[in-house]
Amino acid sequence: MSAFSLVVFDLDGTLVNSRQDLADSVNLLLGECGAPPLPESRVGEMVGDGASTLVARAFAASAIPQPPDALARFLAIYDTRLLVHTRPYPGVPEVLSLVGARARLAVLTNKPAGSTRRILAGLDLARHFRDDAVIGGDTPFGRKPDPAGLRHLASAARIPLEATLLVGDSSVDFRTARQAPATICLARYGFGFAHFPTEELRDGDYVIDAPAGLLAL
Repeated sequence: MSAFSLVVFDLDGTLVNSRQDLADSVNLLLGECGAPPLPESRVGEMVGDGASTLVARAFAASAIPQPPDALARFLAIYDTRLLVHTRPYPGVPEVLSLVGARARLAVLTNKPAGSTRRILAGLDLARHFRDDAVIGGDTPFGRKPDPAGLRHLASAARIPLEATLLVGDSSVDFRTARQAPATICLARYGFGFAHFPTEELRDGDYVIDAPAGLLAL
């Protein structure tokens, strides 16, 4: 890790396993609209591009029209379920402590910033990140794979992008790192990795099977 002075983490599927809470919230909304529930694993595959895209994908998969207020209803439901089942992946708190002793830490997610901060605080992870080093998908920097948020975090920390590592679990994170450009570390354990095109990996990209894998890079 000594080569990286800034380590930026995705949230869902990287730091925390939020799949069940997201799936339950989607299925509660679908149920209100008369549709049967979707499998949790299938909802997990829809996560990564922000709440509006998740909702649109869920209604498309259910083959029913999406109500105009579907996004607002989903956000209201999910707001009550942020921490019902969501927990850090095993080893995440320890890894953050160890990596944080060697590098600056940040979070870059497409989840709204308010929900992100509540999850980090509720799981006692917020102490690892400066308040201005947490960027959500509802900020002026746009959503990943737009690299603006990643570039801002590096610039604010006065750390060059070549010394910045983005840790994520999906092709969205992969494309963000490529466009910045920064180094990518993919979390194979995350629910966003299922359909990642591994043939696109090249020398200098990293893949880990558990959070502790960061320590062995």
